[in-house]
Amino acid sequence: MSEDVYTRLREFMDTLPAGFPATPTGVEIKILKKLFTPEQAELTMKLEKEPEEVPAIAARTGIDEPELAKKLEEMAQKGLIFRVRDGDKALYQAFQFVVGVYEFQLKTLDKEFCELFEEYLPYLGLSLMAIKTKQMRVIPVESSIKAVPAVETYNKVRELVKEQELICVQQCICRKEQGLLGNECDMPQETCIGFGDFAQYYIDNKMGRAINTEEALKLLDKAEEAGLVLSPTNSQDIAAICCCCSCCCPILKNTKRLPRPADFIQSYYQAKIDADICVVCGECMDRCQMDAIEEGEDASKIVDGRCIGCGLCVSTCQEEAISLVAKPGTTAPPKSYWDTLIKVKIDRELLAAVQ
Repeated sequence: MSEDVYTRLREFMDTLPAGFPATPTGVEIKILKKLFTPEQAELTMKLEKEPEEVPAIAARTGIDEPELAKKLEEMAQKGLIFRVRDGDKALYQAFQFVVGVYEFQLKTLDKEFCELFEEYLPYLGLSLMAIKTKQMRVIPVESSIKAVPAVETYNKVRELVKEQELICVQQCICRKEQGLLGNECDMPQETCIGFGDFAQYYIDNKMGRAINTEEALKLLDKAEEAGLVLSPTNSQDIAAICCCCSCCCPILKNTKRLPRPADFIQSYYQAKIDADICVVCGECMDRCQMDAIEEGEDASKIVDGRCIGCGLCVSTCQEEAISLVAKPGTTAPPKSYWDTLIKVKIDRELLAAVQ
């Protein structure tokens, strides 16, 4: 019976926007068994994919409201479901595995879970890479877009942060995971920034701490200095910003291995080098997370298909030989992150229909 509940939970989670594909090894079932009790698995499958108040869930499940509220809050604290605050009310919903339940394990992450996740990642990553709409995108560091004309607000990271009312910061789960696996990273650890409902969730679950706008802007400066790629949610109203390195972030790490990473990363700019100014100092090559710059005969050059438009090379070029130019054919991201997830789900369904 317990095996059946996890199989059904796997199928249920696969209906959520980013999916939860089955594997030949069954590692996804091992992950679910580690995270959910059979009772929690059953309750998760009775939740909607949008936030609901406890009375509505109680009416549907037949569970007494006080008992249900306690169970749901325990699951939210464990990072198994998502909780939204509406004044004094708590609303709960089922939530996808990535970006979602995996990231919500920040407090409880252990080596066993990390090993299971790494085993599952190739199957999950292949599924996510095939989807046209990406959950995350790359945004240029602020100093790299000063000379770029008509930059849209959704590509001005500092302006996006200044619009936020509630902000939190937490440890990068990717660096924590790699550290538990023995692959320590010397990049800053506390660099993941959440906003709004996500910030509230992390604060309530004691996974992150509230910060003000000034602190958040200083974190962005620190990330740029360290050479981290800024990856906000792929939306105009951002829900979070990850500050990523290609040694720990699974998205950057795995796309870096491909011949054309730019084909799999959502971004709006690409670097351009002025060969008449470049002195081939090599600093931009050291700075690039994607190996997108190589030494040419008389000047450094951008490798076709590798630049993801992060702007890290621009911000440190003392000769000002590198600039960002807009990528052709791009369109504005969805308005909110919830709109993005709707598009992700539609893309998955369209992809499944033609396979």
